Amino acid sequence: MASPLNGRLRVPSDKSLSHRVALFSAMAEGTSNFLNLLDSLDVRSTLAAIEVLGAKVELDEDNDKNGLCGRITGWGSTGPKLSDSERLGSDDPAETIGSGNKLQCGNSGTTARLLLGVLGGYDITVTLEGDDSLSRRPMSRVTDPLSLMGANFEPSAHLPIKVIGCKELTAITYESLVASAQVKSAILLAGINANGITTVSEPHKSRDHTELMLPAFGAKLEVYENQVSIEGGQQLKACDCSVPADPSSAAFLLVSAAMIPGSEILVEDVLLNPTRGGFLLVMQRMGVDIAVNENPDASIGAEVCGDITVKYNERLVATTVEAHEIASLIDEIPILALLAATAKGETVFKQVSELRVKESDRLLAIINGLKALGIEAWTNDDDLHIVGGEIQPCAQVFETHGDHRLAMTWSIASRAFDLNLNIADIECVAVSYPGFFADLIRLS
Repeated sequence: MASPLNGRLRVPSDKSLSHRVALFSAMAEGTSNFLNLLDSLDVRSTLAAIEVLGAKVELDEDNDKNGLCGRITGWGSTGPKLSDSERLGSDDPAETIGSGNKLQCGNSGTTARLLLGVLGGYDITVTLEGDDSLSRRPMSRVTDPLSLMGANFEPSAHLPIKVIGCKELTAITYESLVASAQVKSAILLAGINANGITTVSEPHKSRDHTELMLPAFGAKLEVYENQVSIEGGQQLKACDCSVPADPSSAAFLLVSAAMIPGSEILVEDVLLNPTRGGFLLVMQRMGVDIAVNENPDASIGAEVCGDITVKYNERLVATTVEAHEIASLIDEIPILALLAATAKGETVFKQVSELRVKESDRLLAIINGLKALGIEAWTNDDDLHIVGGEIQPCAQVFETHGDHRLAMTWSIASRAFDLNLNIADIECVAVSYPGFFADLIRLS
């Protein structure tokens, strides 16, 4: 039997907020000071990109244990201008952004898609590139609406993409077919430099970090239910930020505690944004013992933070996760699927086709991994079905396809069920949670 997990810790800072702090600071007039920026490959890609585009990035040598600290002086009203860049404090060649008119986005979809929106509104031509995985991910969901505004992309479906920006963008009213924070954010960031009022609506409310953080940088927006509007011609202003812990990273440890007898852990300073907290509601419905305590003194823009405690409960039950909930827990589905494998009954995640176009085909990978653990799992149209049961692994090698969330999920399975699994490309966890394995050991 696996030994319990006990203790308290702070997981790495939120990745979504870290990307936005870097990008908004780069667009802003003045110097923004930041604390606890996530130090991961994805965020380093964004930092390196904005530096090549003319923002001044200064990282403190005595960074806090919770992340990067430093300053970003934005390009402000002068706009981005291509320049060569030095590496940002690392000898890792994966963090070299390149020079000339090419920007390397690595594995970061957020870097690529938000930069498409940012750069679309300036008189600049630059090519965005990515690794093999990112180059397979769809970009037309972002480039199509940006093209309607007047930006040009060659080609438009997949990286590498040449961005031919336009300083005279036209505002649009756009009804997105998918609930995607990256699509919404890219259009809104382009809308800052457009003539008129840009409006984005979506079928379900996606992550709203952009809407909550832009006002801290001086922007004015209007939000009504699943619709956001921004008026063009605004100039962002510098803002000092401290980034809270990432709920998606916290989810892996919290689910671990829910599955391993005798466990109780507390994760500190977690972002409690409702559009990111869907996994907590699902865990509660399944019978997990959860306590959430808000900290009114910790905030970034209009975001709320707090501590989350989870205790083991042996009586977990299946649930149905409806389509309108998926956007609030899309990144946590792999680890929630593992939790469902231990619950009594059949759990259904509805309308999860978005999982097919993540860092890997996560939907197929989840099913294959659960089957390798001896658990029934299948798809019916775009719904994922999982029947909880006894873990009886029939394979020892688990593929991750370079996907950090799959690597953490199968690592948790190995730890929770006291298995000796061989997990391929396990080092890819560094994309979002470089200290993941060290934290597991700390709690053991």
